[in-house]
Amino acid sequence: MSSQDPDNLKNELERLRAENDRLKRGSAKGLTLKVSEKGGVSVYGLGRFPVTLYKEQWKKLLDMSDEIRNFIEVNDSQLKSKE
Repeated sequence: MSSQDPDNLKNELERLRAENDRLKRGSAKGLTLKVSEKGGVSVYGLGRFPVTLYKEQWKKLLDMSDEIRNFIEVNDSQLKSKE
């Protein structure tokens, strides 16, 4: 590496920083979606393991979004936050 031109190293560093910034902004809060091997929808980035449900399960869960938000608000004092 010491034999490389300092200008080349500087350009490479700038390129890597720009790529790193682009990757960080890639998706909201680092969450990504993928189709699982068995045809489910997997959400990565919430924890150590992905959350995988079939499309019908996701639709049911999304239909309950207002209820879930209300439940969290009502039970906020009992719930822990990871952040």
